[in-house]
Amino acid sequence: MQTWQNDLGQPVGEPLPGWTMPAFPPQQTLSGFGCRLEPLNPARHSNDLWQAFSADTEGRMWGYLTVGPFASQAELDQWLRLLASKPDPQPYAIVDAETGKAHGVICYLRIAPESASIEVGWVTFSPRLQQTTLATAAQFLLMRNAFALGYRRYEWKCNALNLPSHKAAERLGFTFEGIFRQATINKGRNRDTTWLSMLDKEWVRLEPAYLQWLDANNFDADGRQRISLSDLTRAALAAD
Repeated sequence: MQTWQNDLGQPVGEPLPGWTMPAFPPQQTLSGFGCRLEPLNPARHSNDLWQAFSADTEGRMWGYLTVGPFASQAELDQWLRLLASKPDPQPYAIVDAETGKAHGVICYLRIAPESASIEVGWVTFSPRLQQTTLATAAQFLLMRNAFALGYRRYEWKCNALNLPSHKAAERLGFTFEGIFRQATINKGRNRDTTWLSMLDKEWVRLEPAYLQWLDANNFDADGRQRISLSDLTRAALAAD
């Protein structure tokens, strides 16, 4: 690995000639691969989301989030309005382009143009959305947009006990960085937080892996994948 030194012989970071601060993400619809990410509009998306989230009769999808489950649509509406009321987090409804129905929510948050860092979070997938091509397409659209805007670091954080979230991040090509112990308190319980990230120089190799996986030819007549995304992202990150 190449190293750099200043005039005093001290090791310093890699120079970034020509770097400019990226723009704050504009609120716009992102579309592709049967998915539409629409800026969250509680009035438009609430009914769909209430129906989608209500399919989780056990409340399992809320176990590691700081909100939910919601006892009524009015409670859900209150959360959606709060989520949509600030520039950060910046929430999107995940819409099936074929049906026009919203099945989940995903956000940019901790948006820091000055350090070119941005996080994906509040990943709230209804049962119908979980482990689907639509869910992966939503993740892809959001990260592709972030890197296209000029962000250098894309973060994923989750409860350290939320192993499905950790595994999902690694499938998507995020790299584990460590655990922040006693990072916060969630619903009256301690939360250690797992940190993962994806860098712009990794995205150059990961984007083709996503495009290969999302291609219709990667799925048979029954919708089964021919090659897994985790195999593709792992190979992309291992490449020189």
